[in-house]
Amino acid sequence: MKLNRNFILAAFFLTIIIPVCLPVAAVDGKPPETYSPAPGSRERRAILDAMRFKVKELHELDVIFVVKSMKVCNGWAWVHTLPRSKAGSGRYEDFYALLHRNEGRWIIAEIPCTEPDNPDCMDSPGYFRKLAGRFPALPMEILPEKNTNR
Repeated sequence: MKLNRNFILAAFFLTIIIPVCLPVAAVDGKPPETYSPAPGSRERRAILDAMRFKVKELHELDVIFVVKSMKVCNGWAWVHTLPRSKAGSGRYEDFYALLHRNEGRWIIAEIPCTEPDNPDCMDSPGYFRKLAGRFPALPMEILPEKNTNR
């Protein structure tokens, strides 16, 4: 029996290509796995380089980061850093960022406002719920637990 070429292509896409391209969803009711890329890893460096580029663009500063937390899941990252001057003598305010991997590159999706008493900033109730509304594919597991109002 000769198989139709279109059937073979359809079977290939349904079994190989589509599952690879779809975001990982919860399996058996378990949330997707979050992780923190290891220090020195290519992924960690790419995430921090995207943040470094943004600091340079916004403030004309060359910085290094002390990473307080970095959670990655399904092509999204939430990062909390302490920027320092390259010499280590200059210290700057905490820098948070939500990043998304797009076509293999990490890009900053949002830099949250951190001003106290501003209703649109990170410390205000509902900020993370609104963030999830702006980015529906964002896995809530990467966000700081105390603020996600789960």
